[in-house]
Amino acid sequence: INGGHSMKKNELKKTALVFAADGCEEIEALTQVDFLRRAGVEVTLCSVNRSREIHGAHGIVILGDALLSECKDKTYDALITPGGLPGSETLRDHPTVIAMLQTQAERGGLICSICASPIVLEAAGLTRGRVGTSFPGFEEGLSYKEYREEIVWRDGNLITARGPATSVYFALEIVRALLGEEAAEKLRVDILQNLVEEQICNAHQ
Repeated sequence: INGGHSMKKNELKKTALVFAADGCEEIEALTQVDFLRRAGVEVTLCSVNRSREIHGAHGIVILGDALLSECKDKTYDALITPGGLPGSETLRDHPTVIAMLQTQAERGGLICSICASPIVLEAAGLTRGRVGTSFPGFEEGLSYKEYREEIVWRDGNLITARGPATSVYFALEIVRALLGEEAAEKLRVDILQNLVEEQICNAHQ
């Protein structure tokens, strides 16, 4: 099973756990797993279902790396919640997920939520006094002190993003937070995101 700290900190890669439930947004979950692994982060895709099999919101079947019961007592550098419905609601209503997020917040660890999944942070009491974003339409149910409309927003140890098309930038910001600017820029170039951005910029000149 990937993830978790079991050796001395300086001997380890950075670790991240991506929660996933039936009805999650596949692109929001798997982009984080893929791109963080490309950057050298040890990522665990954690199924909160009774089995490792996860049925995404658009009919894609995903096999998780581990069950929640195998991950709940481990420590990760980043905890990540993908959006999608009813996936986000399942995470919101799961006491173990809430407890893990609260413990992560207490220790100052990185917490990352995209799309509808800031409702999970709301349930954990982690939005109050913070600045963040979400999928449009969810803002009224969130207790942020300030709501932002940027595609990705970082407020200290909290990273939030708006939705499926922002998944790449969400991943880049997580890499930036975990590994630094150089690693994030290397990933941006490796996946040709720089080429995409250049062509979009040129098309509007």
